[in-house]
Amino acid sequence: MDKRLLTIQDVSCVGQCSLTVALPIVSACGIETAIIPSSVLSNHTAPGYSGWTFCDLTDEMPKILERWLTEKISFDAFYTGYVTKTQIPHILDIMKKAARPGALRIVDPAMADNGKLYAGFDDDFPKEMAKLCKDADYILPNLTEASFLLGIPYVGEDYDQAYIEKVCRDLTKLGAKNVILTGVSFEKGKLGVAVYNGSSDSFEYYFAQEQPAFFHGTGDVYSSAFAGAIMRGKSAIQAASIAADFVVESIKYTLDDKVDHWYGVKFERAIPSLIRDLEK
Repeated sequence: MDKRLLTIQDVSCVGQCSLTVALPIVSACGIETAIIPSSVLSNHTAPGYSGWTFCDLTDEMPKILERWLTEKISFDAFYTGYVTKTQIPHILDIMKKAARPGALRIVDPAMADNGKLYAGFDDDFPKEMAKLCKDADYILPNLTEASFLLGIPYVGEDYDQAYIEKVCRDLTKLGAKNVILTGVSFEKGKLGVAVYNGSSDSFEYYFAQEQPAFFHGTGDVYSSAFAGAIMRGKSAIQAASIAADFVVESIKYTLDDKVDHWYGVKFERAIPSLIRDLEK
């Protein structure tokens, strides 16, 4: 039986993020990808657009699960991104009842960046997100999200390797088995990830050349490529490295059009390089 992954996150119809990124990227990795849209937005909510429409699909989640259980539909992995507080109990129920034996849980706690929660999330949201992270096989927070999950101040760029490793260890105390901490840098011009294996208490790192521009949606591109690579049988450090290189390539394809294409990265053009890396 082919492996099947379910991803649960919003649909931002324009903006190259969330499901419009996850579905094509995980599929390109050769993994059958099913979806539950948590909501539908006209466009993403990051600064640059003056507003957006929003349709909440929370009430559909238990109905979808009921139908799937009737049809005996199940999954080898679950990958979650941007969701709302009231959806987390439904998602936990789906992960419990629609899982094949040994199903993986991959959680991108998409809720914050640059020291601030995303618009629409209240101060209680990180406590609910921690419940989703509790039994995850892999969580992929940035340093802001890690800080909110742990209830500690965001330190910005003022940290060292010992701090990063303490944060990762503390995150596993929430119940997560492994941590992929993104946006880590110990050297100017280098940006990468810390990969922490909770069972062996071991760390691995991967760094790439930092690119000279910021684009929205790169976290979703990263998490989607990581999920696809893990499902292809890659180790955590291999998947983390492949995903990082894919983000870099996606940014490079966008740099010459960053004024008009500010809302996301041209990940579509980098998919051939992702596939090549997966085949190595």
